[in-house]
Amino acid sequence: MNGIFMNSRGLGDLAKHLNIAQYVRDHKLDFLAISETGRRDFPVSVLDRLSGGMDFTWHSIPPRGRSGGILLGVLSDSMEVLAYTSGEFHIKFHIRNKADGFIWSLVAVYGAAQEERKAAFLRELVNLANNDPHPILIGGDFNLLRFPHEKSKGRFDNHWPFLFNAVIDSLDLRQVHMTGRRFTWANSLPEPTYEKLDRVLMSTDWEDKYPLVTVRALERIEDLSDHAPLLLSTGTLKPNARHRFKFELGWLLRDGFDDMVKRVWSAPVPGNSPVRRWNAKIRNLRKYLRGWARHTTGILKKRRSFCAPSLTSLTAWQKHEC
Repeated sequence: MNGIFMNSRGLGDLAKHLNIAQYVRDHKLDFLAISETGRRDFPVSVLDRLSGGMDFTWHSIPPRGRSGGILLGVLSDSMEVLAYTSGEFHIKFHIRNKADGFIWSLVAVYGAAQEERKAAFLRELVNLANNDPHPILIGGDFNLLRFPHEKSKGRFDNHWPFLFNAVIDSLDLRQVHMTGRRFTWANSLPEPTYEKLDRVLMSTDWEDKYPLVTVRALERIEDLSDHAPLLLSTGTLKPNARHRFKFELGWLLRDGFDDMVKRVWSAPVPGNSPVRRWNAKIRNLRKYLRGWARHTTGILKKRRSFCAPSLTSLTAWQKHEC
């Protein structure tokens, strides 16, 4: 499965339509998520042009004033849209893959650029992910940084990155590692500032389904947009291939994790040499942590579903008053 998340900086230019259609053909896209469309309506002729004549299922939300707007489409031959919802900052499709029946949620976001609306965007992000029962993939222009190295120069204000990271951690989301470019956006100054504002987040159960997922930032075409498109590819697993074991650094922060590992490691194992016993201990620990991680993720989902409705503000949530 292949898809693109991109900020188009407006969709009124025929050259942009043709460029997007080229992406669809060249990368054999199964979905296309476009933010900052700047359009309130999409005639069939425009949608056909964007998809290169392919049969896509579309939904859009209009811009707020002169900025914003999102368009999300999926290839009808690959996916069935079971339902869709939208908000001020996102469109969400509940999808069934036609090849294997896998049901999941695809979300395209366009985060608030204005300082006074960023809190509303983060609250919407919490709600759209927290209340979703399916594996979820969220991508687009979040208009938020996470770390100082995501900005090439200038002052780094930690306020919104701190809250953004806290939201990601609380929802048990992971960011898909991006290759191709270090930054995704640049301003138009003679000596531009570069930032990483576009990204893709996934739930752990979505990653379990697609453990080979990759995101590559494509070339930024300055005449068309100030953002680089993100190409997502799920890769292919060989038949009967087992998912790779991944150790999460966040596990080290769980209460009792060290004692649990010591207990599992200390259990007696068969083997007539130190190397064989060591290999057996590694296998036992890996198997145990797989099950423990699935169980912990289930508990966190239940806890979030109980806690989220009482979040009256990001400040209260940040202080763990919930």
